[in-house]
Amino acid sequence: MTNTAANTRPLAPHNLTEPHGPFEPRSLFDPAHLAGLDLPNRLVMAPMTRNRADADGTPTPLMATYYAQRATAGLIIAEAATPNAVGQTYPNITAIHTDAHVDGWRRVTDAVRAAGGRMFLQVQHGGRIGHPDNSGGLTPVAPSPVPLPDTIFTPTGHQPAVTPREMTADEIGATVADFAAAARRAVDAGFAGVEVHGANGYLLHQFLGQGTNHRTDGYGGSVAGRIRFAVEVVRAVAAEIGPDRVGLRVSPGLRVNGMDEGDTEQLYPALLDALADLPLAYLHVVYADPDNPVFQDIRKRWTGTLIANPILPRDQIPADGGRQAAERLLTAGADLISLGRPFLANPDLVARLRTGAPVNPVRDHGLMYVGGERGYTDYPGYTDYPVHSG
Repeated sequence: MTNTAANTRPLAPHNLTEPHGPFEPRSLFDPAHLAGLDLPNRLVMAPMTRNRADADGTPTPLMATYYAQRATAGLIIAEAATPNAVGQTYPNITAIHTDAHVDGWRRVTDAVRAAGGRMFLQVQHGGRIGHPDNSGGLTPVAPSPVPLPDTIFTPTGHQPAVTPREMTADEIGATVADFAAAARRAVDAGFAGVEVHGANGYLLHQFLGQGTNHRTDGYGGSVAGRIRFAVEVVRAVAAEIGPDRVGLRVSPGLRVNGMDEGDTEQLYPALLDALADLPLAYLHVVYADPDNPVFQDIRKRWTGTLIANPILPRDQIPADGGRQAAERLLTAGADLISLGRPFLANPDLVARLRTGAPVNPVRDHGLMYVGGERGYTDYPGYTDYPVHSG
């Protein structure tokens, strides 16, 4: 085990003229430094929507218990919170655009801090992934009036997706401002920083993709036009709270939620180049494959901290809790590794991975997105650890 103060080293610093340097051998359990935070390990709890907020998006006391249970993660990135009402995706999703939301999240961050943890908040606008029944009657907005090719879950069950309303230039500017205001509220709520969600088919990703962005103004068409909204959001958030408190999540080539980028190999180099002068806290690549040339190119281009989320089976947790996949990404140059469902089912995941203890499976997938303690805060810890270490 190498978790000692002598082995602490900063994560890769920003260097605007030289590529990321040689990758040093490291362990998941080595400490690190990020955004002014001392991380005890390199395991990040990925943001996972769990639908346990109040109907208006206010985090509940039960959520404080859930996150505090998982405070041994090097960093927790809290689940997606919407920056405005029209950005709401599904029922009981968290938000961060009122004082009540700030107060609710402050209870969460206080609990995690008391347990020794550290938190960022993911800020997400659903764009076309939404429904009037989920947002107080508001029609979803998007870069273009292209509906989601799927149903949307609402309080009365699944309904056909509605055609979103194309955002005007003024609405785009207002949404950029909403992201910045949400970031300020997140810091006021006790978060160390925010992650801008530019992945998985939500609003920023919709602007990036040719299949969802048919605009003919300065926010569409060319790669430069399609990355413009994402760049403006990240820059506005960085100007509001400081770039060292801002992360960006991307999912190059991912076709979830009806996405079709069309030109992934050109899109992400352009996006990273447009943000290269900002010393952001991190870039977070979802479903990262160390053998994928796009991931390899991102690692070479991105001179700052890289969080990578490995590809794991969708409906089960590997017997090793994802450790092998995580270590492959470390070897490929990632600085931190985010895991989702392994943390969902194992509040003490770090200790389990370190010691080789067995991991809990997800007991009932039907409990993932409903209210209550079952399948949420009732996963048992493992106390009888083997003697060996990682």
